[in-house]
Formats: sequence, structure tokens, C-alpha cells
Amino acid sequence: MAIQLQNKRSADFSTSSMADLVFLLLIFFMITSTLVAPNAINLLLPKSNSGKQLASRNIQVYVDSLKNYYVNPESNKSTPVAYEALLPLLQEAAAKDNSEQKAIILRADKSVPVENVVALMDVLNELNEGMPDNGKYKIVLATEPK
Repeated sequence: MAIQLQNKRSADFSTSSMADLVFLLLIFFMITSTLVAPNAINLLLPKSNSGKQLASRNIQVYVDSLKNYYVNPESNKSTPVAYEALLPLLQEAAAKDNSEQKAIILRADKSVPVENVVALMDVLNELNEGMPDNGKYKIVLATEPK
């Protein structure tokens, strides 16, 4: 004769509290992920370990320590360009550019303030406004190897 227990054990598991817990964890990770990476301009430091070299066919913009701008300088004796004249010169250089990789290489001195780099990025955004999606230029911040 089999012995029967009066208290039967149930193998059911309530998942209603588990859904609440997963929802709270999702909210927690969404909030902390936005705090870790705020919306900011990522800048490369003047010295870098990456050994990538870009082709010299791209458009180059130099900013020296005196905040003078140069577009595709041919030699050390190139004349500086006023900030207001950057957009027409970049448009002219973009019209002559036939490279596959659409990039503008920014070579800035270490002492140049970030606001001058951001001002140059604004000029690049104006340059990209009238171009199709596949012809838009990217900005590359040049660094020196360590």
C-alpha cells in the first residue's frame, strides 16, 4: 500500500515578480550607460600608438599655435587663410578631390584650444550640407606616433 502525503508539493513558479525585476534592471542599465558615454566630441591626443597612415591625396587643414589656418599647404612658406575664407577654399579643394576616401585631415598643434577645432568642424558641416550622402567628408585628427 502506497503512503500518500497530506501536503502535496507544487512545482509551479510565479514569474510575475521576475518580470518586474527584469524591467527595473533594464531601466538601471539604460540610465548608467548614458552616464558613462555622454554626448561629447571625442578627440585624439597629439601622440598615439596607432601606426595608421592616410594617403596624402586627402584634403589637409593645418592649425598652428597662433591659430592660423592653412588648407593644403605646399611648403613651410604658405600663407595663412582667414577663418571666413576656409569654406570657399575647402569647396574648391573638394571639387578637385577625386579620392575614394573622402576625408579631411586636421593637423592641429597641441596648444590649439578645442573651440578652434570645433569651429573648423562647423565649417566642415557647412561643406557637407550640399553634398550627397556618399560624397560627404569625414574629419580625421592627425597625431604623432609615440
